[in-house]
Amino acid sequence: MRIPLIRILIGCVCLIGAGCVSDPNVVPETFQSQIDPSLTFPEMLKDPTVHKGAVVLLGGEVLVAKRLMEGTRLEIMQLPLDEAEEPVFDRSASQGRFLAIESSFLDPATLPTNTRVTLVGEVTGVTHANLDEMKYPYPTLTIKHLYVWPERERHDPADSGPSFGIFGGGGTGGRVGGGVSIGIGF
Repeated sequence: MRIPLIRILIGCVCLIGAGCVSDPNVVPETFQSQIDPSLTFPEMLKDPTVHKGAVVLLGGEVLVAKRLMEGTRLEIMQLPLDEAEEPVFDRSASQGRFLAIESSFLDPATLPTNTRVTLVGEVTGVTHANLDEMKYPYPTLTIKHLYVWPERERHDPADSGPSFGIFGGGGTGGRVGGGVSIGIGF
């Protein structure tokens, strides 16, 4: 009995598609109903004290991780989240910074600079701290759930474009043969 080629192709597409679905651990189901999707980062940035107690989904890159008496404080450069709830790589899309506090022990060495994170946090107010030579009003959150993204190579558009290569090969096995190929890739 032969399975038609179309069924095999549909099966392959389904398997590949299933692998592209967002990791369920990014935002566990228990937190999804608590998140206020209408509260945007720029809105929260205007006056975090107005939104105290709101639960938000944010992402970005860790700038500094520091142990304190009350836990670990992460200074995070906010980055918009894509459809998989992963922070985008384009730093120019950032709309500011925020502080996220983890009350349990979190070793700062596990969150070095540029570590990309997505978190569910409860807004606790604002902390005024120095940012270079100015006072900056950091929205402050308590972390309810933290997802650390695995390190990936960034795609640099400057690296794209044509590439050239020369390939050669040969073989024996009763007959002697060889060949050369020149290729261009994009």
